Amino acid sequence: MTFEPPQRLMNALGEAHDEQADQWLKDLPQLVQQAALRRELTVERIQMPGGRSSLVALVRQPDGTPATLKLAPQRGRPEPERAALTHWNGFGAVQLLGPDTGDGALLLERLRPEVSVRSLPESRALLEAAGTLRRLWIEPPPGRNCETVTERTGRQSAAMRASVAAFPETAPLVDAAVAIRDELVVLPPETRLLHGTFRQSKVLSAERMPWLAIGPDPVVGETAFDLARLVRDRVEDLIASSTGASTTRRRVKKLAESLEVDQERLRGWTLFRAVESGVRALRVGRPKDAELLLEFAGWL
Repeated sequence: MTFEPPQRLMNALGEAHDEQADQWLKDLPQLVQQAALRRELTVERIQMPGGRSSLVALVRQPDGTPATLKLAPQRGRPEPERAALTHWNGFGAVQLLGPDTGDGALLLERLRPEVSVRSLPESRALLEAAGTLRRLWIEPPPGRNCETVTERTGRQSAAMRASVAAFPETAPLVDAAVAIRDELVVLPPETRLLHGTFRQSKVLSAERMPWLAIGPDPVVGETAFDLARLVRDRVEDLIASSTGASTTRRRVKKLAESLEVDQERLRGWTLFRAVESGVRALRVGRPKDAELLLEFAGWL
């Protein structure tokens, strides 16, 4: 099979300056062909524009049933994703199909990639997304399948602090975000399996259920950490609005109440995650994204 990897994927992996990811991109056409042959799949087309961390191919199984084949480099953590999808077993999330063939590729049920919760009016989109997220918050699987919130945010905090020298203007927000993170990880109220990177665009229309989550970067920890990413959804619209700051505060309150999450913990994790994403955007050369995220963080 001959094709050019989606530009969005190439740009995102290029930001990482990762030699293994670069080699994976070069090998990708061959990897797709091998994964399809191994499972006796017929490749229909590559999903465009695709994601920033993986390639998705729309395929047909030997009996003609539509499915999705997903490939990601090791930095995309495909094995923790497999473990989480196996544990959810289709409840609230896309269903994993077939056995593990050891090549890192994931064969998934076919959803409707062109219809996400983000296509709905904002209030309904938040409601449907929150309801989907709640289904995913279950006891984590036994064993060591993915990192914890404490581990992930500890690694992120170190990277944020290291970036302050290059971007000194971020120092006040970084200090505030790291300080609140250090408080939050001391006594988390619960331990659940979390999606890890949940947002409206990660919830797609399906036949089996109205909406199902895709693309987890799973982590184990408290639910407020997972919900925090949803708070800043459509951040560009919030920043463009004269009532963005007050809308954000109302959103924190509404989501916390509807999912029975402590409001202050949700605000704290929302601040941390926005600052972390903003500083990371600066680090990889996306200043416009960084500006939006850091302004949003300032409201919190």
